[in-house]
Amino acid sequence: MKNLQTFDIVIVVVYLFLFPCLGYWVGRKQKTSEDYFLGGRKLRWWMVGISMVVTDIGALELVGVAGSAYGMGLAMANFDWIGCVPAMVLAAFLFIPLYWKAGVYTIPEYLGRRYNDGVRTMIAILWGLFLVANLGIFLWSAATVLEVMLGWPKWISILITASVVGLYTFFGGLEAVVMADMIQYANLMMGSIIILVVGLIKVGGIDGLVETVQAIGGPERKDFFHLLLPASTTHPMSWSAVFFGLALVLSPAYWVGNQAIVQRNLGTGNARDAKKSVLFGAALKLTIPILIVVPGMVGFALYPDLPEQDKIYPYMLQNMLPPGLLGLVFAGFLVVVMSGADAYLNSASTLWTMDVYKKYIYKEADQRHLYKVGRILTAAFIGLAVLMAPLTDKFEGVFSAMQTLLSLFQGPTFAILLLGMIWKGANSYGAIAGLVAGLITSFTLFWIKDGIFQAANPFLFIAWWSFVMGVVVTVVVSLFTPSRPANALAALTWSSKGS
Repeated sequence: MKNLQTFDIVIVVVYLFLFPCLGYWVGRKQKTSEDYFLGGRKLRWWMVGISMVVTDIGALELVGVAGSAYGMGLAMANFDWIGCVPAMVLAAFLFIPLYWKAGVYTIPEYLGRRYNDGVRTMIAILWGLFLVANLGIFLWSAATVLEVMLGWPKWISILITASVVGLYTFFGGLEAVVMADMIQYANLMMGSIIILVVGLIKVGGIDGLVETVQAIGGPERKDFFHLLLPASTTHPMSWSAVFFGLALVLSPAYWVGNQAIVQRNLGTGNARDAKKSVLFGAALKLTIPILIVVPGMVGFALYPDLPEQDKIYPYMLQNMLPPGLLGLVFAGFLVVVMSGADAYLNSASTLWTMDVYKKYIYKEADQRHLYKVGRILTAAFIGLAVLMAPLTDKFEGVFSAMQTLLSLFQGPTFAILLLGMIWKGANSYGAIAGLVAGLITSFTLFWIKDGIFQAANPFLFIAWWSFVMGVVVTVVVSLFTPSRPANALAALTWSSKGS
C-alpha cells in the first residue's frame, strides 16, 4: 500500500486543525445548557437534515456497510432503502411532533414524564452506556482508515481522532457538530461520486461488474446482486430478518428512539422545521446505497483478495485518486467517519447531564451550571471511549459490532416508547417489566444464537423477538396494574388533548 504524498498529508493536517477552531468559534458565545445541547433551538431544518444523514453514515456506512457490501453484495442497500426512509417518514409525522410538544431535551426525559423516574433512569443509563460504547467503535473505525492510509498504529490514530472530535465538540456542542457536518457532507458526496465513477470505469461498467463477480464465483456470491434474500439463507439480511427485525424494530427504534439522532431535531426552531429536517434527510438517504454499497461491490471485483473487508473503502481511495485530490477527499472521508463520534459524544453528555446529574445530584442547577457540567462530561466520555475502542476488534467487523449492540436493547426500549405513545393504558409497572423482560430475551438469544438461528449473525431476529417480548409483557402487566390518570398524559400520547 502506498502512503499519502507530503502535499496530501499537509491538506489532511490543515483540515483536521480547522475543526477544533470551528468548535471554538461556534461556542464562544454559548452560555447555557440549551445553547450547548440544542444549539439554542435555532438550527436550520436543512442543516439538521444533512447532519442526521452524515451522523448515520459515519463509521457504520463508510467502513461497516461498504465492507459488508464487499462480502455480501446488494442486500446491504436494505439498511438505507428499507432501514431508513420509511422510518424517517414515520418519525417526521408521528414521533418528532410529540417530542416537541412535550418540550423535552432527551428521550429518557420524555419516558420519565410518560411513565416515571425509574423508567427514565434505566433508559438514560442504557443509552448512556450504548452511546459511549458506540463512540469507541467510531474511534476504532477512524483508526482503521488511518492505518490503511498512513500506516499509523491504531492507538496513535485513536488518540488523534479523539483529540480532534473531543475538542470541537467540547467547545461548540451540538451547533459545532451540525456545522462540521455541513463540510463533511460536501466532501463525502465529492469523494463517493469520484470513487463510484472511477471504480465502474475500471471494472467495465455495471455489466463488467456482474461478469467479474460471476467469474470469481464461490457459493457465498450467488446472491451478490439480489436485494431480497430467501429466509433460509445464512446471510444476516434474509427477507424475513429485513422485514421483521429491520423494518419493524431496529429502523424505527433508531430514527425515533436514538438520542444522537433526535437531539438534532429538537434543536430546530419549531415542530414544523423539525418535521422538514427529517423528511429532507430521508430524501438524501435514497442516494446513499448508490454511493456506498455499490462502491463496496465494485471493490470486491477489483480487489477480491483483500484480507480485511472493512478496509475496502479507504483502500479504494488510496489506489484510485491522484495526489492532491487524494488528500482532500481522504480528509473529508476521515472527518465523515468521525462525524458519528461527535454526535454520540454530545448526546452522551446531554443524557448524563440532564437525566442523571440534574435529576439526582444537583436538582437546583441552572442552565449556566449545566453547561459547564456538559463540557466536563464531554471530556470524560471521550477519554472513556478511547479505552473502549479496542473492544471493537472482538467482533467480526465494525458493522457487526454496532448492530450487535443495537440489537441487544433497542427492541425492548422501542417497545415501551411505542406503547407509551399510542396507548394510554401503558403504565410504569408494565414499562419496567417489559424493558427487563426484553433485555433478558435479547441477551439470552445472543448467548444461545448458534443453536437456534440459521443466520451466522442473527442480530435482526434478536431485535425482533426482544421487541415482541417487551410489548407482550408491558401490555399484560399494565392491564393488571393501575394506570396513570388521563390528565397526567396531556401532550404525551397521540390521543391526548393537545398532542
